[in-house]
Amino acid sequence: MKPMFNLRRCSAPTIVLTLCFLSAVRALGGSPSMLAARARDPICKQISEAISSASNVYYPLHPNYETAISHWASSSSQRSDCAVWPGSAVDVAKILQIVASTRTPFAVRGGGHTANPGFSSTTGVHIFMKRFSEVTYNSGDNTVVIGAGLNWDDVYAALEPHGVNVVGGRVTGVGVAGFTLGGGYSWKTNQYGLTVDTITAFELVKPNGDIVTVTENSDPELFFGLKGGGNNFGIVTKFTLKTHPQTQVWGGLMTFDAFKQERVAAAARKFFSEVTDPKASIIAALNTLNVVVSLPIVSVTLFYDGPSPPPGIFDDFLAISHLSKDIKPRSFVSVVQASPSNLTYGTRGAFHSVPILEYSEAVVKAILNESKFWGPKLNLKSGIFISYSIEGFLPNAHAVSGKSIESAAYPPIRSKTHHPFFLYFAWTIAGNDAHIRDAIEQSARRITDVARADGQDIDSGAIYPNYAPPGTPLEEMYDSNLGRLRALRAVVDPDRVMDLCGGWKF
Repeated sequence: MKPMFNLRRCSAPTIVLTLCFLSAVRALGGSPSMLAARARDPICKQISEAISSASNVYYPLHPNYETAISHWASSSSQRSDCAVWPGSAVDVAKILQIVASTRTPFAVRGGGHTANPGFSSTTGVHIFMKRFSEVTYNSGDNTVVIGAGLNWDDVYAALEPHGVNVVGGRVTGVGVAGFTLGGGYSWKTNQYGLTVDTITAFELVKPNGDIVTVTENSDPELFFGLKGGGNNFGIVTKFTLKTHPQTQVWGGLMTFDAFKQERVAAAARKFFSEVTDPKASIIAALNTLNVVVSLPIVSVTLFYDGPSPPPGIFDDFLAISHLSKDIKPRSFVSVVQASPSNLTYGTRGAFHSVPILEYSEAVVKAILNESKFWGPKLNLKSGIFISYSIEGFLPNAHAVSGKSIESAAYPPIRSKTHHPFFLYFAWTIAGNDAHIRDAIEQSARRITDVARADGQDIDSGAIYPNYAPPGTPLEEMYDSNLGRLRALRAVVDPDRVMDLCGGWKF
């Protein structure tokens, strides 16, 4: 006989409510996850019955459900009907066929580092790729197979004993899959191009459930589309990338107080106008940390792809008196993990970008002014971290790989390289979402206007898809490649299955 449940017994303090709920669940005959399953769409049950023992379906209240749906930016998370942890491409295919046949909204999450709501989250079926964690190095052809559920920290650490590396993310915590499918700017881009320029194969589950290995020879058009074209063509489970020899590198993080903003910005401007060594790179960020009062803090990450840089390259930064300095010869993964990008993990967030052709005096001054204006102003709207990153690459970075504009969906232009100038705002109160997203849009527009007035050809630059905010016109990211991508999408996904999940849609 099942125990009786008396709701009146739950008129207790808040601390007892959870116990009362669990008592109710047991009285109704099941665990919390079982109760959730009964209340949810039967699609989750159908998936659970179709997949193998390598995979699992989890429901709300289960720790693995919460892990799956959580994102680096909390504003990118949604409560899904269930979270599926597939363990094989075959199971991914079964899941995709079920959501396609039932027209069920779904999401695919790798690292979960997107700031765009709904791009890797859903209220339907959430697919978490964590179990795709392979890192297999092949010394015979100098390639590595990388699972779509990894982040770049994992990949760098696994390759370090082999003395090789790949063209991947620059800061800690960034996932392999979304980063790569959006193009991929790296500390090594000046030497080898974008991450997409180093891919030799994709393992892809197509929208109809077919599992294929896509290479330049097997399907050149689909290979082109996957290189920067996002998730329009199915679910990638593995990437095969070229590797390059890797020694120790030199670099790390320096921080400075508010009085050094102008000097650091000037040093960054000089660096991008004068330094031509492809092994050298920086990210200089003008930040405001709002904790009761606004605290402007400047951070600079210095990088040289070798244990010691030639004299003079970074002297302008090293000569500025600093708050902290962690610069030394070290492993590649150590430089990546020196970044403070996880400082705001779990807050709400928004990205934006402006394709800057030159960090001119006028543009750098505008960036400084925007930082000084919006940092304190957004303190009133729970904006806890306001950041403007002066980052960029050599003029030939898009051409250094030797690839043509026909080789990848992104970048659509290779004759010149626009710097992917990056804006990032973090805040805590959901009610301020619209206000802060409007602020970052205003700020990006102001910097764009200044660059145009400065004579820069902004319109010929493609916005980096991984930085672009929701609503960015596809033409501004893919330019002349857009028609080709739409034609490819019509062939690969005629039923528009991938429209059931978020992301940029051709």
